[in-house]
Amino acid sequence: MSDKELLIPASQVDSAAINARTRRGRIQMLLLLLACASPVIASYFTYYVIKPTGGKTNLGTLVYPAQDFNAAWLDTPTKGKWSLLIARPAGECKVKDEKCIEALFLMRQVKVAMGREGGRLQLLWVNTDGQPVDPEVIKAYDEKAAGFKIVSLPSDPKLRSDFETWLNKEGAGQQIQLIDPSPAKMMYFPVTNSPKEFAGMKKDLEKLLKLNHKGENL
Repeated sequence: MSDKELLIPASQVDSAAINARTRRGRIQMLLLLLACASPVIASYFTYYVIKPTGGKTNLGTLVYPAQDFNAAWLDTPTKGKWSLLIARPAGECKVKDEKCIEALFLMRQVKVAMGREGGRLQLLWVNTDGQPVDPEVIKAYDEKAAGFKIVSLPSDPKLRSDFETWLNKEGAGQQIQLIDPSPAKMMYFPVTNSPKEFAGMKKDLEKLLKLNHKGENL
């Protein structure tokens, strides 16, 4: 031991060692948290920072910041799941109503087209008028036939009002809305019958689900 080291009080040496260990512990904890959060960070970084350009391979409109979804709004689980949600009145959604059927058809087909990743995507139809769903529509678009969960608006007036406000933000009330596993709305899509736009929607969803491994199989 040098004469210089002999002049340093033992309490200071111990304090320096403790501080060094504390710093190492904090760094290790931050690295662990970063590793756990990396899938979520990657997906949001890709879409919110390295934003898609040109509209050639992507269709969705990003929601920034993401809009939190209250699980109490609907009588079906959304936390831990990827969900495509659409709101339509059952009383107007008949087989001959092209606008409504086109939206249901698009959601069903994109889920099928995603193959294995489609198994992580649930389809929600919010029945906004509470009327019975047309039996012919049920045959093609119920949970057994197409994976749709048909749910009603909240009965509580405050919850209903809050849901409708959330639904219609940015004028997206008639769009197909994507809810992530947190749950929060992070993107919405137009209803379209264009093959090119269908491919863009599919690519958006595939990219997100590939980058973000959260969201259980249904």
